[in-house]
Amino acid sequence: MSRVVFVLLPGVHLLDLAGPAQVFSTAADLGRPYELSYVAEQSQVVSAQGLPLLAATEWPVLHRDDLLLVPGRRASAGRDASGPGEELLRRLRAHHEGGGTVASVCTGAEALGRAGLLDGRRCTTHHEVQDELAARHPRAVVVRDVLFTTDERVVTSAGIASGIDLALHLVAARHGPALAARVARDMVVHTRRNGHEPQASAMLRHRAHLDDAVHRVQDLIDERFTEPLPLEALASYAGVSARTLTRRFGWATHGLSPLRYQQTLRLERAEHLLGHGATMEAAAREVGFEDARMLRRLRHRPEPAGTPGA
Repeated sequence: MSRVVFVLLPGVHLLDLAGPAQVFSTAADLGRPYELSYVAEQSQVVSAQGLPLLAATEWPVLHRDDLLLVPGRRASAGRDASGPGEELLRRLRAHHEGGGTVASVCTGAEALGRAGLLDGRRCTTHHEVQDELAARHPRAVVVRDVLFTTDERVVTSAGIASGIDLALHLVAARHGPALAARVARDMVVHTRRNGHEPQASAMLRHRAHLDDAVHRVQDLIDERFTEPLPLEALASYAGVSARTLTRRFGWATHGLSPLRYQQTLRLERAEHLLGHGATMEAAAREVGFEDARMLRRLRHRPEPAGTPGA
């Protein structure tokens, strides 16, 4: 069981809290072992929108697989000289020093800064307070125009709805992109990445169509993209012929075959693994290739352009 602990500060923004909470709650509903907890320095916290929230004042026992997440709060409350207490800051530092991940949404980055967790690290926050965060914490590397950053288990997001992007990223990093895409679809949101990376994963980039048979096949490939999936088996699963599936799949996905779609998913997952230190050979085997030769070939192959029938 992995625990996600939300640290609630006075004036907390409801969407900063509810967005990530919904992501991890949906992941739990889909069978992943998440337990959500809410802690604060007082048992009742009034949100920026006026809704009072109840939270525990005693901290749960944390392990390195657990996540501490500080949602943002109203900017005027964030400028309060008193700020979060030293015990809360100590908890943030201790969890990170113990190998855990600490995250923030919007102005929640200020608490991470006060805990010393932004020193020398890339971070971001809401665009309206980026200058203030940089001035308060000159050793932090404040990155602008991105949805979120991650640097040595310190993860920060830009603001408000971007907390959903941050949480989906964390789910994808732990469980793979298939689960993150499924959570996103259940929440009717887009899966995104950092501003310098492609804005949508292949799982959602090729979903803007109404063909139920193709959606069913994509669902199967999403879940089992590391396995061999013969065209005839996919066609049988969809209840159509192989020729019909190939034609309808290409039309719905702007030119992809089922195999090309599967290879795209493998490539995206491999790129993620490579970005986190995996070797080419290890990444290739992890996503279902026998060795790294096919992965190297795919990394240098462009995606198809244009729309079928155009």
